[in-house]
Amino acid sequence: MVTQTQVGVQNSRGGRASRSPARRELFLKLGLHSNAEALCLVRAALERATEVMRFPEPDSRAIVRSVDEALANVIRHAYKGRSGLPIEVICSRLWNANESDAPKGLEVVLIDSGVAADPKRLKGRPLDEVRPGGLGIHFIKQSMDVVEFHRKSGKNLLRMVKYLTSRRPEVVSQGEE
Repeated sequence: MVTQTQVGVQNSRGGRASRSPARRELFLKLGLHSNAEALCLVRAALERATEVMRFPEPDSRAIVRSVDEALANVIRHAYKGRSGLPIEVICSRLWNANESDAPKGLEVVLIDSGVAADPKRLKGRPLDEVRPGGLGIHFIKQSMDVVEFHRKSGKNLLRMVKYLTSRRPEVVSQGEE
């Protein structure tokens, strides 16, 4: 399934967002119930998906940790710790509209029917407060290139995108010899 869409609406790291048309191809779709034991299965599936897409190891780990953190937040906050409630994880490969040789990135959308999140609380706690917890949102926003939250038809939708980075040319020193 390949559809035309606009991607890169918001770059969570403050960079310029891309609005170029892109193709989206469904890559992996998981349906699970809110249960912390299921998170290891999602982590394993995502790890393999990022390997297939040839993400560098640090980016792969960042994607897996971000999705894991977001799912834990759904279970903890949106579902108030209740088990057995539905969560969908939809992963799509993003392709440039006029380039078909390699994917441009991975889009992960989490969908739940839990309590609507308060946008003020999606900022995370101040980094200078030394205590456990509350840094997941900071980590997700730092790790992913796009992070968007929407509430639509009684469902929470969290969209996260990680772009494949092209190999950067080696930096050669132009200093004095």
